Parts: sequence; C-alpha cells; structure tokens
Amino acid sequence: MTASFESTFKRLIPAVDFCSLRFVEETTEQLSVRQNIAEPSQACIDRGVMITVIDKGGYGYAATSDLSESGLRAAITRAHEWAKLTAGRGVADYSAFAMPKPSGEYRTPVLQPTPLSKREKFEWLSAESVACKIDDRIVDWSASFWTTHTKQLYVTADGAMVDQAFDFLVPSLAVTAFADGHAQTRSFGGQYNGFCQQGGVEIVSRSGFHGCGRRTAEDALALLAAPNCPSGKMDVILMPDQMMLQIHESIGHPLELDRILGDERNFAGTSFVTLDMFGSYQYGSPLLNVTFDPTMAHQFASFAFDDDGAEAKKAFIIENGILKRTLGGTISQARAHAQGAMVEGVSTARSCSWNRAPIDRMSNLNIEPGTASLEDMIGSIENGVLMRTNVSWSIDDSRNKFQFGCELGQVIENGKLGHIVKNPNYRGISATFWRSLAMVGNASTQEVMGTPFCGKGEPSQVIRVGHASPACKFANIDVFGAED
Repeated sequence: MTASFESTFKRLIPAVDFCSLRFVEETTEQLSVRQNIAEPSQACIDRGVMITVIDKGGYGYAATSDLSESGLRAAITRAHEWAKLTAGRGVADYSAFAMPKPSGEYRTPVLQPTPLSKREKFEWLSAESVACKIDDRIVDWSASFWTTHTKQLYVTADGAMVDQAFDFLVPSLAVTAFADGHAQTRSFGGQYNGFCQQGGVEIVSRSGFHGCGRRTAEDALALLAAPNCPSGKMDVILMPDQMMLQIHESIGHPLELDRILGDERNFAGTSFVTLDMFGSYQYGSPLLNVTFDPTMAHQFASFAFDDDGAEAKKAFIIENGILKRTLGGTISQARAHAQGAMVEGVSTARSCSWNRAPIDRMSNLNIEPGTASLEDMIGSIENGVLMRTNVSWSIDDSRNKFQFGCELGQVIENGKLGHIVKNPNYRGISATFWRSLAMVGNASTQEVMGTPFCGKGEPSQVIRVGHASPACKFANIDVFGAED
C-alpha cells in the first residue's frame, strides 16, 4: 500500500517550492485485569497521511485517511490553497527556509521478537493482580499492558525518503489501600505509566514488572499507616520516577522554541526562558548536564529523523549548568534566526499522528549520570526526605513556579534512611531550583522512564516522551506534607 500511494503522490505533486507526504499507521492493543477480572481488550488501527506545501512564502497542510488517488489529490489541493492564503500573511517567509532532504530508516531494536499471545499476556497480568490482594484493606487494584506498533513514511517532492517503524510497550499496575476514612494509592512506575520504553516483551522483565504486584500492595499498606511528610526547608533526594516529571515540566517545556516564540501562549503558556539566555544563562549548578538523545536504543522517543525530516543526533541542551540549545526544530530555528537570534536547536519537530502538523516537542530529554552513589547522597544529609514516584503536579504558565507531590517518601536523619512518610510534596522556582542541585547519582542509580501523555498544541497533541535520569540531591528545598 505505501509504495502505491507514494508513487501516486509523486505524480500529483504541484509546481511549488516544497511538498511532502508523511504517512502514519498505528496499531494499538490495551489489555487490563482489574480486581482479578479480565476486562474487554481494546484494539485499534489508525492510518492516514499529512500533506505539507510551502510556496511563495506561504505554508499549508492538510490530512486525509483516504489513501486513494482522489483522496491524496484533494489533500494536496487543500494544502496548496492554504499555502496560497498564508503567503505574505504569516509570521515568516517559509520559502526562505531550507527544509531537510533526508534519506534513511529506523527500526526499534526488539530483543524478544516472538510476540506473546493475548492469553499469555492476560496470564501475566492476572498473576500480578492476584498477588495484590494481600489484605482486606486493599480495596482496588489493576494491571495492564499497552502495546503499539507504528509505521511512518516521509517523502518529499525533491526525492527525500525516510522509512521508520517503532514498537512500544507500557506495563502498569496500581494498588489502593483504604482504612479509617483514608486512602493511599501506590503504583508501579507511576499512575501515569512511567515505565515506557521501545522494544518487545523484554520490556516486561526489564522494567521489573514480574513480582511487582505484592511489592506495590505492601507499599500501599505501609503508606496507609505512615505519618505525613514533615514540613520545612531540607535536603531532598528525588528518585528517577520523580526526576522524570521534574525534567519534563521545568526543563523540557520551558525550552521548547515555539513556546519561547509565543506560539503556545493562549493554550499551554509561555516560558520564563528568553532567546538571549542561550549560551550564557546559568540554568543549574555546574553538576547539571542535560542531553537531547534520540539515539538511546530502548528509550520511548528514540528515532532517526524527526517529522520534518531532520536527522536525529545527541546534543547537550544544558552543559555544566549553562543553557546551550533550545528544543526547536528546523522551522522554529529558522524563524528565530530571521529575528536575529542565532540559537541552535535539535531535530525535535514531532506530531502525535497523521492528522497533526509537527511542532516543537521534547523527545528523549535526559540528565547525564554523575559520580555519586545513592549511599553517598543519603550519607551526606542530616535532615531530609527521599521521594519516589510522581502523583501530582502544578506549574504556572511560564513553567517557572511549581509544586510537585510524590507517592512515597522516606525521612533521612543523620545520614541514615529512615521510616516511610506519606504525601511528600515540595515546591520551587525553575529559574533557581536547578542551581540547588548538590549531587548527581552515578549510572547505577539511573532509570529509563517516560510518559505517553505529554500534551501541547491546538488542536491538542498528546505525544510520547522519554526521560532517563539518575537519582539527584537538591539542597535546602521547601518541603511539606498534606493537611491532617
């Protein structure tokens, strides 16, 4: 099918400055067991194409799920008409931008290519579900697998072609305990699917899913009996399943170039970061090294080319605490350059589906490991809290002032890890928080996490993002517990 509509597209291409076709086909399956009962499975196949036209300075696009010749012709005509209408009226002269001319392919590395049957998957889920019910105070529990296979083809009028295929698997489990009018929920990797990776069924073992049912239930019961997190200024160790959210909200979103240029201000907000900060701004302590790395084999947002055809390469976004690059793709970089801001970006123009245009998105945004062991970090703290697994977040529309909560905390006193506390929360300001980074964990503390639910754009786009991070220590943070 792809070869036939590719040849049809090439026959229908109008005489314009630039024209591309991006085909996406996505097959998903969701399986869930709740309270030891298998729920109806969900399966979906979604396919279509996006046509983009740049001509005489204008920019237009149109999408269709009709892959016949008449469907492609209609989409090309609509995209061309929009390009004509925007010529001379847009924020930039798009014909002046040099679009990439890529050639290549990408396939998700799958270590265990033989797929499990649906029955086998349900058996795995059922085993963990049954293991959750260890006490009458366990009132709700569920386990699920979400698998996705995505095929993408990108071709242009000037002969570029990229063929990419991705395999994703998201295992998840959550347990709720209730007693005396209080409830606590503990999850495996996060209630928003933190163990998100590319690959085959090896992800289930790699994530530690086997055996997680009982462990998670035990944590939920421990939280039910635990005191509230103490309040005050103290040191904090954030584990990777919370660092993921911290990176996402207070580094990723504020560095998206289209947001800095003002494109998102009426929906997702703006950014406290300005164009003149790149190359000189002290974003964090000298220990902070953040990379855009779409080449990490099994991370959730790995790819060889972005959705505008730009080749994917690892690059430092923040190096030794200094802000270096923006998360801006080809078009946003060209727009910034046209305004006199010679910022560098990365290959991160991405769309969530065939019926959405690419915009600047986080992809794999990671903190590079440091040299400290977890024991070193704990031993360096006289008064503090170790926090695991994000459960809540709030951040202002410039991605600056924030307040985050975790599922589970452990007090640290005189260099020793102590008892569990519930409802651990902390607050800060992005512009200063990262400068309090006091220790960065070594590779043994690193985990590869992610989220399938990063939202942005109008119309809305929900996309996959990867975050790998070690555990990190932050000094003198404002910590607080929930009200009794």
